[in-house]
Amino acid sequence: MCSPPAPAPTPASGNTRSSKSSKSLPPEQRLVLPLHDHLADIPEGTQGTVELVDTHTHVLSTFHREKYPEGAYSTVADFIRAYLQGAGSNRVQAVVDVWCEAEAPSERPEWKETVDSLSALEGLDYRFVVGAHPHDAKHYTPALEAAFLEAHAHPRCVGWGEMGLDYHYSNSPHDVQQDVLRRQLRAAVGSGLNKAVNWATLCQSKRKLSDEGSNGQITIHTREADDDILRILTEELPRDSRCHIHCMTDGLPLANALLSRFPNLYIGVTGVITFASNLNTTAIVRSLGRSCSPSNPSGLRILLETDAPFMIPSNLGPNSKLGMTSKQKMPFSHSGMLPWTAEWVAKVLNEAAREEGRGEDEGWRDWTTVDVLKVARENARKVYGV
Repeated sequence: MCSPPAPAPTPASGNTRSSKSSKSLPPEQRLVLPLHDHLADIPEGTQGTVELVDTHTHVLSTFHREKYPEGAYSTVADFIRAYLQGAGSNRVQAVVDVWCEAEAPSERPEWKETVDSLSALEGLDYRFVVGAHPHDAKHYTPALEAAFLEAHAHPRCVGWGEMGLDYHYSNSPHDVQQDVLRRQLRAAVGSGLNKAVNWATLCQSKRKLSDEGSNGQITIHTREADDDILRILTEELPRDSRCHIHCMTDGLPLANALLSRFPNLYIGVTGVITFASNLNTTAIVRSLGRSCSPSNPSGLRILLETDAPFMIPSNLGPNSKLGMTSKQKMPFSHSGMLPWTAEWVAKVLNEAAREEGRGEDEGWRDWTTVDVLKVARENARKVYGV
């Protein structure tokens, strides 16, 4: 999902929120989440072995959509230091920031300065992808494509996206969405940004992904467009392309078809897996779980993402442990919430194993939050090189 960021908030002399709205918000400091219980249980000195990587977030939108006009943070960098790197919090090691608004970067001459300033943050590996969201396909132009190609030359750019098809909202005509998707896929393949990588050679040489001349993958947004997305990806992409199906909420048949067609394709899991209204993501994770276990996890082809500021994990609140009242709820998500999504994924995998009898096999042990985080972290390395 993509939403153009609004102008940066400025401190106000008075609070402009209604009292009702204000009461539903937790105090700003509560959004800096304490270390997740399952991470706190890791033996002291070894927490660094579990790295949090958010493979799909909208950093600028998350900051600019925040609901605290008198907030303590006046810059994006300050916001990141507090929310993603605060002492005692769930420190995030890397993010893939998604620039998919129609005007970015062609109408944002300052985009390089923004990327460079975020890249300079100590302790955070900042990366980004650029593409045209299907909602904005009707605004796609040759000039915009040229701007994308320029942005992809930046050393911090790791791919194209998010691009795809969205027939749920149909903000752009379906034929226009399809045409723009094909144009971006051809640009990505033609520029060499999505070529396959020999991972064994890469690991042995201890080089970075960018050293191989391939600094990107393709992030796909698809919603209620199963036949067309499968057909177009099959026609336009080499089988060994690295793909991230972002925030997958369509059905298991599409997921299985994509996973079978593209061996380097991974399913993005956000906090939406915790929503009672969404059964598809759970079904996909359960299916993937049948081919893997905590001791042999390679079949769990998922990436963890927040899609911040959207998709707040429902298991986060209202939460008295976080100092929230029963009427308060998180106003937006951020990368520090990844462990709660991982916890839910582990829960889904364990429930499926017990229901299907695999949990009774000799040597079986339950999945943990840490297991899921480690698998997702390694998958992020394979797809994005981060």
